[in-house]
Amino acid sequence: MGKFDTIDYVIFIIYFFLVAGYGYWVYRNKKSKEDNVSDSKDFFLAEGSLTWWAIGASLIASNISAEQFIGMSGNGFVVGVAVAAYEWIAAIALIIVAVWFIPVYLKNRIFTMPQFLETRYNKTTSLIMAIFWLFLYIFVNLTSILYLGAIAIANMAGPEYFHIIVIAMAVFSLVITLGGMKVIGFTDVIQVVVLVIGGLATTYIALTLVSDHFGLGKDVMAGFNQMLETAPDHFKLMLEKPGPNASQEDVNKYLMLPGIAMYFAGQWIVNLNYWGCNQYITQRALGADLKTARTGILFAGFMKLAMPVIVMLPGIAAYVLYTNGALQNEMAPGGDFNADNAYSAILGFLPTGLKGLSVAALTAAIVASLAGKANSISTIFTLDIYKRYINKDASEKKMVITGRLAILAAIVFSVALTWNDALDIGGAGGFTFIQKYTGFFSPGVFAMFLLGMFWKRTTGAAAVAGVITGFALSVFFNEYAAAVFGHETLLWTAYLNNDGVYEIPFLICMGWAFFFTVVLMVGMSLLGPKINPKSFTLDTKMFRVEPSTLALIVVTILCFTALYIRFW
Repeated sequence: MGKFDTIDYVIFIIYFFLVAGYGYWVYRNKKSKEDNVSDSKDFFLAEGSLTWWAIGASLIASNISAEQFIGMSGNGFVVGVAVAAYEWIAAIALIIVAVWFIPVYLKNRIFTMPQFLETRYNKTTSLIMAIFWLFLYIFVNLTSILYLGAIAIANMAGPEYFHIIVIAMAVFSLVITLGGMKVIGFTDVIQVVVLVIGGLATTYIALTLVSDHFGLGKDVMAGFNQMLETAPDHFKLMLEKPGPNASQEDVNKYLMLPGIAMYFAGQWIVNLNYWGCNQYITQRALGADLKTARTGILFAGFMKLAMPVIVMLPGIAAYVLYTNGALQNEMAPGGDFNADNAYSAILGFLPTGLKGLSVAALTAAIVASLAGKANSISTIFTLDIYKRYINKDASEKKMVITGRLAILAAIVFSVALTWNDALDIGGAGGFTFIQKYTGFFSPGVFAMFLLGMFWKRTTGAAAVAGVITGFALSVFFNEYAAAVFGHETLLWTAYLNNDGVYEIPFLICMGWAFFFTVVLMVGMSLLGPKINPKSFTLDTKMFRVEPSTLALIVVTILCFTALYIRFW
């Protein structure tokens, strides 16, 4: 790597062997006892072996990836602190998941999300969603993480290394994933430590670059205060609704993050669906007891409050530097400007040693997410498709082998899609690409889970109609509604995008798709029995929390409130 010195290589290699070595040790020494848990549940869920801190760390490591480091830094460059809403609302969403969602899953011995749907509704709903999730995880999540990560590291190493980096990251994640969820969970603890230390180092350098550029010396607080003074619009959580004379730049920002309106629409759907109805995430807690699962989830929620410091501030720093004459070549290599280059632009200025550590941190985030996604793909395919429809008599050993083959196939397929950016992730902008296209599925899925958990009348037919309608409405609102009904209605205001086409903010689209899906599902369910025979039995004792848990919830809410008061 042209911009790396020997010590950077050494640090990066140490990181690689540390993670791989620890993962091998976990694999060899943390094997489950045959009389305690089956091989398949050990491989897919690490049942009973993850501690609360391992669950919390694994949630963060799997969530904080290239999507955040690259995509959110890029959005930080464009809109500023408003993009932190995804992280800060997640902290509250995780409280909701820990208190109300997880007890339902654990009481009913739910190990996969399709299993939840079959238990609560029927096999048809389960199969439809198993296929939906596989497509989503492979085409949107796995591929975009691999692409964004490779772009970021290639910006440091040179674009000619892009394909080598793609293969290297795919192989690294494959090695970890083949060890199963137990290896992923415990190696994620190291990954989190590396990504936090490396991320903080990058943020430190970013702030000192700002202070030095303005002649204030290498002072972190001076750099931060200079950013507040130079780019005050980048430190507002609520973006104002564009008026008739608004610039295209302001319109683009609002399309991405539609001010306070998104808090009544898509922002909650995004987070609650991601953290509470997502195999990739909930899988970490489904093998634990309730107290351990809750503590781990709340620990992750508390850490989410601090994540914008390492994934967003470098993007704002890059914006301040770029608009004041610095980072011109780094932000537009070859003359093509791309906001997703913001994080790697800062990485290029790190001193020897820290550069290797920060790239290791970025790699840690990418590999952890790739491993988590691949394991979830494997779990859903093996337990919900292979075991149920292809080989019902499959042995434990055969299921684990099938799971490993599914992991290999998923990663190979994502490499093929990444090779020449077949999905145009670079053109859409990484973070927005993931949020928008995941949002096509979120309204129907979340409506189906929410009503299925907490309303006994919800029927299987309503669930099937809901997931299909949610997807269809998401596509309609995003692609066709403005053209059919006009750009100004009681439900939305659409704006001209860069292509001169009227577009409704996708978070608003998500909100309306969810609303009408719920209306449809409620209407259909009211035609059925007052209590669906497959509904869950809920006991209020399930939702009680211990004093220590309550204390952590209160601290998280107080910190969340303080952040919103400060940056409103």
